[in-house]
Amino acid sequence: MTKPLSIKNLVKNFGGLTATDDISFDLNEGQSTGLIGPNGAGKTTIFSQIMGEYRQTSGTIELYGTEISKLSTPARIRLGVSRTYQVPRPFAEFTVLENVRVGLMPDSIWKMITESPNVDREIELALSVGFSESDLRRTPDELSMGDLRKLEMARTMATNPRIMLLDEVFAGLTVGEIDQIAKLIQKMRSENMTFLIVSHDLKALEPLVDDAIAINYGKVIAQGSFASVISDKAVRTSYLGT
Repeated sequence: MTKPLSIKNLVKNFGGLTATDDISFDLNEGQSTGLIGPNGAGKTTIFSQIMGEYRQTSGTIELYGTEISKLSTPARIRLGVSRTYQVPRPFAEFTVLENVRVGLMPDSIWKMITESPNVDREIELALSVGFSESDLRRTPDELSMGDLRKLEMARTMATNPRIMLLDEVFAGLTVGEIDQIAKLIQKMRSENMTFLIVSHDLKALEPLVDDAIAINYGKVIAQGSFASVISDKAVRTSYLGT
């Protein structure tokens, strides 16, 4: 059976630094996988290679059986993968609704300017992540970190992904905001979305994932069930400090 995402022997060098070192793993359809590790382990670099923002030095990345190494980021998005960022990247001069529109037309800003917007779809997406109608004309500088995370989710969902890569989606959030985002992820899981989630908040991550991958210094040091990965000696030493 074709895997939604299959990574084989992924290497990324930046000069003399090896950021990812022979990384291999698969994602299963409709399941959620946690990607954990200390700061600088290579987690975000993996996301950037999957999306084509960095080109791997060697190794392969397949989406639903299609090798994507030479494809542009928009082409990868059209195949069904999209991501959020650890530091939200909204267009500061755009409203919430206009930022969602960017996700609906990811190939270029020019398309967003020249093509007729699907306002009903924009509103539907914004409301689905928890914005109220009164929020839709607010700009990013008026939003809390929790709202900025929700906006990232809405923009990602706008591309109609089958795989979502979530990078530190709980960072900087209150307990209530974490609960809101977690419920949104659980809802999308019930609709057969496939997730790869980076998070340092292991308490929030645990109920959302089917399995986990731990990396350190660009290498996979453990993978399997969440419980087995967290209890692994190498993971506890390198990541949890115990």
